[in-house]
Amino acid sequence: MSNVRASVITIGDELLIGQTIDTNSAWIAQHLNAIGIDVVRRVAVGDDAGAITNALDEELGKAEIVLVTGGLGPTADDITKPLLAKYFGSKLVLNETVLAHVKELFVKRNRPFLERNVKQAEIPDNCTVLHNKIGTAPGMWFEKDNKVIIAMPGVPFEMAGIMEDEVLPRLQRRFVSDAIVHVSIITSGEGESFIADKIQDLEEALPKHIKLAYLPGLGAVKLRLTGKGKDKEALTKELTLRRDEMAARLADFVVGLEDVPMEHILGRALAEKKLTLGLAESCTGGYIAHLITQVPGASQYFKGDIVCYLPEIKERILGVEHSTIEKYGVVSEETAIEMAKNTLKVLNCDYSLSVTGVLGPAGDDDEAPVGTVWMAVANKEQVRTKKFRFHYDRTRNKEMAVQMGMLMIWKFLNHKP
Repeated sequence: MSNVRASVITIGDELLIGQTIDTNSAWIAQHLNAIGIDVVRRVAVGDDAGAITNALDEELGKAEIVLVTGGLGPTADDITKPLLAKYFGSKLVLNETVLAHVKELFVKRNRPFLERNVKQAEIPDNCTVLHNKIGTAPGMWFEKDNKVIIAMPGVPFEMAGIMEDEVLPRLQRRFVSDAIVHVSIITSGEGESFIADKIQDLEEALPKHIKLAYLPGLGAVKLRLTGKGKDKEALTKELTLRRDEMAARLADFVVGLEDVPMEHILGRALAEKKLTLGLAESCTGGYIAHLITQVPGASQYFKGDIVCYLPEIKERILGVEHSTIEKYGVVSEETAIEMAKNTLKVLNCDYSLSVTGVLGPAGDDDEAPVGTVWMAVANKEQVRTKKFRFHYDRTRNKEMAVQMGMLMIWKFLNHKP
């Protein structure tokens, strides 16, 4: 059969005013896609009964599965559950199993159980309860006209738990879809137009069931090949061959063949080579270290970070010569070199990266325009430096500097120009 279609409705005024960023629909889309279900629409509505009802009507006309998150709590603004009961012509009844679970959670958390918390155990009498093992609001599975409507709490980790434990296994049993497979190439050093020109003939030769997407990001361009077919194993093999052919053509610019962040790619390279890394961060304020230590097992290769934001810390803790800063400035190649070399000694690491710059909107160093960042990567044999000019706001400049720093280390490790 052709692929089953799904729509995602996220509920909450906080989503519409930008107070809360919707991460739920992205998570749901990724995991549905992995089991061969296409998300065709993502809709956000406020805490308004009319808007929610209209959204349900519209999405049920476009998809076989509608997933709803938000509005299942015990307070007055949580209107999703009574609305769904009315929508499906049911009534709310007390579910003793859910009530026992809710009470148990309150005991474990040493919190008083209030009368309003009983509402969490009131469930429409014509739905299947989806157990929420880490929260008080259960999920609900409804069926109408051979279509499935699933309601889940808006708390991201609770939603994800219900999806993994209850929803995805049920959907896989209920619907049989064509396989959807993705493979990726991560490139850096050239823009998407240049990349597209290099592989134009390979892209034009792709069969109809395989699509290529160009996804530019911070200092990188990701190529994603997506294929659909009945035989997942054969499709994966075909996509891998196509990906490898493109990667060979783009060899000078390829950073990785997995859709993972740069900190994972860098961490794997360090671990495989059994090398250690230390950092000296000024303008990035420890952001690179934060990302590196988000990767499980980072302690195998990451020694530490000296966040030397002020010149006096660069001198006193890291040992940069006062004369170097006085003569060349804090944001300079010379200062970056001393920072990197001294990091090797202070942290006793195989490789080091130093970052010093002015991110804006106003700079402390009259010699360096806003957006100027110097980096140096070093080992005991050599030092490589690079000057960057970023032209965005402070946050974007910092994010660019962080990604360029990790990429610079990776290229140095792999002897890339």
